[in-house]
Amino acid sequence: MFGECHAHLFMDGINYRGAVNDHKNGVNIARVREHLQAYRACKITYVRDGGDHFGVSLRARELAGEYGITYRTPVFAIHREGHYGRIVGKSAQTLQEVQMLVQEVRRSRGDFVKIMVSGIVEYSGFGILSEETLEKEWISEMIRIAHEEGFAVMVHANGADAVFAAVHAGADSIEHGNYIDRECMAAMAENGCVWVPTIVTTKNLIGCGRYDDDVLRQIYDMECENLSCAWEMGVPLALGSDAGAYMVPHGRGIIREYEIFSEVLSGVSKDELDRRLQAGEMQIRRVFAQPE
Repeated sequence: MFGECHAHLFMDGINYRGAVNDHKNGVNIARVREHLQAYRACKITYVRDGGDHFGVSLRARELAGEYGITYRTPVFAIHREGHYGRIVGKSAQTLQEVQMLVQEVRRSRGDFVKIMVSGIVEYSGFGILSEETLEKEWISEMIRIAHEEGFAVMVHANGADAVFAAVHAGADSIEHGNYIDRECMAAMAENGCVWVPTIVTTKNLIGCGRYDDDVLRQIYDMECENLSCAWEMGVPLALGSDAGAYMVPHGRGIIREYEIFSEVLSGVSKDELDRRLQAGEMQIRRVFAQPE
C-alpha cells in the first residue's frame, strides 16, 4: 500500500470541534493510538503529517514505531498573522518571527517545515478561496528561511498565484493546489516539485448534504481535469488525502484517493500509475526527513 503523504492526526474526519476538545487539555493518547491503528489496519507504513498546535503529531511520531509506521511531522505549520493557518499551527507577524518559528521547529526536532501561503477552497461557489494569497516576497522569504535552516518545505497553496510563487521560490511539495493552471503545472514539472492534490477532500463531500452538490461536482471536475493535465505534463505526484479533514478517515482516506487517481487516469496502466506514484512518494520520503 502507498503511504499517506498528507494527514492531520489531531483531527478525526468527523467533528473538528470534538477533535480539538480531545486534545486541548493535553494529547489524548488513546485517540492517537486509534488513528495509528487505522493506518496499520490498512497496511500503511508511512505517514507525513501537516502539523498541529497541540503536540499531537509529535506524540504520534513517538508512538508510530509500535505500529510499524514511519512518521514525519513539521510539528506545526507556520502562517502569517491574520491569515489562514491557525487551525494547524503558529503565526508570525514579521519574517524575523518566521525565522524564530523555524528555529523552534528545529528545537522540537521537526522533520521539515510547513508554511501556509493561501486560504482554503470555499464550497459556497466555484472559484472561491477564503482569502487572497500572500505577497510573493513573503512566500519566497519564508521558503528561503526554512531552506537555509536545512529543512524541506511543504507548502499549503491554492490558486495559481500562490502555487506559481511557491514553486519558483523552491517549494519541495505543493499541497492541495486547487485552481491552478498549466503554467503552474509546467513550473512543478520543471522544478521537480511534488504535487499532493488531496482530491478526496472534495469527492467525499458530494452527497453529504452540507454543500450544494452541483458546486462540489464542478470543483471536483476541475480537480480531475488538472490531475489529468499534470500527469501528461510530467508533474511529480504523490498520494495524500488530508486525512482527518471532514469525511476523510485516517487509513481509508488514502485508499480512496488512490481509487480517484485510478478513475481519472483510467487510460494509464496500473503498473505505470503505481510507478509514478511510488516515485513521487519516494521523493517525499527522501526529502522530508529530519535534517542533520
